[in-house]
Amino acid sequence: MQPRPWPKVPELTAQVARAVAARGPYPLAMRVRDELGELFADAEFAEAFEARGRPGWSPGQLALVTVLQFAENLTDRAAVHRVRYGMA
Repeated sequence: MQPRPWPKVPELTAQVARAVAARGPYPLAMRVRDELGELFADAEFAEAFEARGRPGWSPGQLALVTVLQFAENLTDRAAVHRVRYGMA
């Protein structure tokens, strides 16, 4: 595994997301990112993975999705939908 930093959110995207969130409750995923940043860095998981093979999904991001899924009491399908459309 080759640890990589999490992608930066473009400023325009962040502004639009905050404007939309201002109309209702501030989403937990946005609050976590704003307050904690890269909560689970890939480097923390590097020892658990080999360097061979095709690169996979970021284990840190997958861990965060799992925590948010539990915190928001989402089914697997709802969590996938949230990641695909709500956190992008």
